[in-house]
Amino acid sequence: MEHIVDLQTWPRAAQFQFFRTYARPHFAVTSRIDVTDLMTRLKSAGISPYRASLYAIGAGIHSVPELLMRFRGEQVVRHDAVELSMTVPTPDGSFNYAYVPFDPDFTAFDAHAKALIEAAATTRDLAANSGERDDLAYLSCMPWLDYTSLNNAMPGPEDCIPRIGWGKITAAQGRHTMPMTLEVHHAIADGAHVGAYFAGVQKALDTL
Repeated sequence: MEHIVDLQTWPRAAQFQFFRTYARPHFAVTSRIDVTDLMTRLKSAGISPYRASLYAIGAGIHSVPELLMRFRGEQVVRHDAVELSMTVPTPDGSFNYAYVPFDPDFTAFDAHAKALIEAAATTRDLAANSGERDDLAYLSCMPWLDYTSLNNAMPGPEDCIPRIGWGKITAAQGRHTMPMTLEVHHAIADGAHVGAYFAGVQKALDTL
């Protein structure tokens, strides 16, 4: 379900109107996520680090109401939930998109994500969203790179779907970390919301 945001009472209404005038209204923040417990305890218990990361990203997104908001013209709506749309490598070296509903129960989420991702890897249908829906967050993993910054291809200033990327897991001084980037539309979210997202991701990983 989605709910219309009342611009008369929404605290960010002025910021929404201001940043809508920008030609490049998106900003991206990269931070390092501690995945020590994931790599030392959960992985040995058979949990996929990739799907655990998907789950944590979903938990982070759903912990911040602004990341569930989308605008359509002058109207702003807030979704109760969004699906995670991630790139899935295919055997021919290309990729398709999978669409995974977020479930706060990790066991249920993990099983559903595994099945949907495996199905996407074996189809010839790219399944790209052409703008017919906005109840999504776009995800892309780059396990080859321990990167320090990232931005995404954007179709235009009206696109307000968050993008999340994450990279190679590395170890140093007994800790495992990975870079993660959240890119958002400034008309919808500010730095405080980005910080809350990263806190939500870390909490989800630490409590799996």
